[in-house]
Amino acid sequence: MGQTHQSTTIAVPPAEVWDAIRNFHDMSWSPNVITSLEVVGDLGGNEKGAGRILNGAFHETLLEVNDAVRRIRYSIDDGPSPLSKDDVSNYVGELMVSPEADGALVEWSSSWQHNDEATAEFCHGMYLALLADLKASLEST
Repeated sequence: MGQTHQSTTIAVPPAEVWDAIRNFHDMSWSPNVITSLEVVGDLGGNEKGAGRILNGAFHETLLEVNDAVRRIRYSIDDGPSPLSKDDVSNYVGELMVSPEADGALVEWSSSWQHNDEATAEFCHGMYLALLADLKASLEST
């Protein structure tokens, strides 16, 4: 099983970070990485089963939004290689926000089966870029 984990500390309160990321249908905090977000289906961005397509390529489904522990879990159902449904299966991503001495600790991790090395390399870079965008967006306000 493949996996990856990245984190960053953001100098704002955890509640502020959580408010920015908890809507699965809003990634406006990442303008440098997410060029388009298409809502799929009728479910709201905080409802289990909500779907989205990122950048016209990554098909994702919301598995959980847990306000009590500030955690989002989602699946990537299909996308370009190395994340296509032919390359990987059981891809689950998790985004968590927790208190840190200097603000909020944001952790992004994922696990999957098959295509471990290529997927790990791709996701590592993607999550670092997303976390950098989140940090820049929130610390500049």
